[in-house]
Amino acid sequence: MLNLITNNSFYAILKSMENKIKIGLIGLGTVGSGVYKTLQNFDNIEIAKIAVRNKNKKRNIEGLDENIITDDPYEVVNDPEIQIVTELVGGLEPALDLIKTAIKNGKHIVTANKELLAKHGEELFKFAEANNKVVLYEAAIAGGIPLIMPIKTILAGNKINKIKAILNGTTNYILTKMDTQGASYDEVLKEAQELGYAEADPTGDVEGFDAAYKVTTLATIAFGKRIKIDNVYREGITKIRAEDMQAANEMGYKIKLIASAEMDEDGKADVRVHPMLVPLTQTLAHINYVTNAVSLSGHPVGDVTLSGPGAGEFPTASSVVGDILAIASELGKTDYLLPMMRCHHSENAQMIDISETKNKYYLSITAQNSMGVIGRIGKACEDNNISLASIVQKEVSSGKAAIITVITELCREKDMQKVINILNNDNAITQVNSLIRVQI
Repeated sequence: MLNLITNNSFYAILKSMENKIKIGLIGLGTVGSGVYKTLQNFDNIEIAKIAVRNKNKKRNIEGLDENIITDDPYEVVNDPEIQIVTELVGGLEPALDLIKTAIKNGKHIVTANKELLAKHGEELFKFAEANNKVVLYEAAIAGGIPLIMPIKTILAGNKINKIKAILNGTTNYILTKMDTQGASYDEVLKEAQELGYAEADPTGDVEGFDAAYKVTTLATIAFGKRIKIDNVYREGITKIRAEDMQAANEMGYKIKLIASAEMDEDGKADVRVHPMLVPLTQTLAHINYVTNAVSLSGHPVGDVTLSGPGAGEFPTASSVVGDILAIASELGKTDYLLPMMRCHHSENAQMIDISETKNKYYLSITAQNSMGVIGRIGKACEDNNISLASIVQKEVSSGKAAIITVITELCREKDMQKVINILNNDNAITQVNSLIRVQI
């Protein structure tokens, strides 16, 4: 696996430099601490200044020089000696203004800010190019998994047309625990929060925002066209039930939150994040707990899957430091650094609305245990051009309620939604419990 931190050629280049490369860090949390500790191994890199929110916070970092710490991030971006600014605080503001100020002051940028890239990437990259500066962001997509640089270099000769990925460790942990324990979403979420795998407010993760930000930038890079975050369909995991996990297992699937992006033959992009039933024959079905994985399909390479830690102090620091070293190795050698790593997009992708997509579906229905119910479900599907792969009445509860599980053949989302509307208004149907798309 590519390991940018321990690459001997990078280290030799840095050793040969007469002057130290001065780095400014904005943020000294989990990732920032890992970056600081890792950079201590490089004699020709100097962390000149670090901006934090609270200067008085106790930090368990050996050898940390308190004199370089400030609570004013503009001291970092305005320092004339700093050559590379590393932004690790996240969010939109003041991150965007800080980065643009640093670029205007002649500094190159390394960031792990997925939200900023998804929402303001076009503005940021254009501004950087106008000022002949580089913005690198390997850590913003999949933590410690080398991804952006391989796509832009090793895989540059490929036409990538499909991405299927698990890009959020929190949701993958929750779904794995629900699967292995047979527990409810609420039970596992509470456990994940107690263990520190989920935030006190987990919305960004469990509602799919984090994965949507990441796949937006990833698809933009892979497809060579800008993907607009506003056009990315997003659905979280909060409605997934323990019963769905059991049913998926019985049918040969695992439920995962999948970040998906495809480019069709007409150049239209389908980019979305939502739960999926993933067949056990697929690699992503076996990616568990906090591990991330990205499967790419393209020509001529075929199918490639990269997996590893998607977050954490040192895995993410690995990607951040790799970007820092990539920039540092070019400083003083050329007036136009890292041309292959720069943004070269000139057009926006035409997006396919979720209603026009074609999918297979898993459907769980609670209905009255009366004659003709399964026929009515089948008729609703038939009237809306949906063929059924299977329909099973799994059990009858003591209250005479039937649990019916349906798997459809490939059909349009808008037709499936019509069927859901019909079922919700059918007196024989107690409840549509779940509708989950099935990975093809």
